[in-house]
Amino acid sequence: MTPNGAIVFGLLVITGATIARDLPGLAVVLAVAVVFALGSGKRVVAALGWSAAIVLPLAAFMTLVWVGIVGRAPAEIASGIEGSRANAAAYVAVIALRLFVIAFVIQAIFLRFRGSTPFQFVRQVSAPAVAKKLIVLTLSLIETILHAVDRARIALIAAGLITRRPSWSNLRNGWLLVQTVWLTVVTIAIGRARDKWPIENTLSLIDGALTDAAPRRLTVIDGAWSLLALAGAGIAWSMR
Repeated sequence: MTPNGAIVFGLLVITGATIARDLPGLAVVLAVAVVFALGSGKRVVAALGWSAAIVLPLAAFMTLVWVGIVGRAPAEIASGIEGSRANAAAYVAVIALRLFVIAFVIQAIFLRFRGSTPFQFVRQVSAPAVAKKLIVLTLSLIETILHAVDRARIALIAAGLITRRPSWSNLRNGWLLVQTVWLTVVTIAIGRARDKWPIENTLSLIDGALTDAAPRRLTVIDGAWSLLALAGAGIAWSMR
């Protein structure tokens, strides 16, 4: 499968998850994503766990608000009817499953190309050179952000403002940690854009590396997966 085909497949699955309005329709779209991810072998379980870890906190919060406090779905509030907690729970389940499908298909695409570097993936994508360069530069900042998080956390621990383990200090000074991370990231990013990249001629090197590689055309396999995703989206639409 080519990167272009993977992107088309992912967009179709995300479209299907967006237009699906109930759990059966979302289940169909999720099944398509799972079939796609099975090509990654045992790593599918890790992708499912990663997606669940992202969605579960939001699902718990929405359950607390809509089921526990409000007690009815937003559509029932807009219609002025009494509603029920069961309908509120169904609303939360649909939103949570939709986000889960989106997170899972993105992770499944990553697993499909785990043997390639992000730069190799971007080189083969059919997109304007400016967009591809922006993607590469953004990806280069990911490690910088992770380093900034570690640096800010260690500095605040050394200052005695937060602790390594869960504590009241962490809750009280959590916003301070966010501000410190943000300022560290901005400082490093400005330093790279102003000093490091011009000195190393990074932008010109990226332009040359991206223009040397011709994007890979869509293959029959890409078309087959796209048709499967399109069928799943069509079924989800018909079940509305």
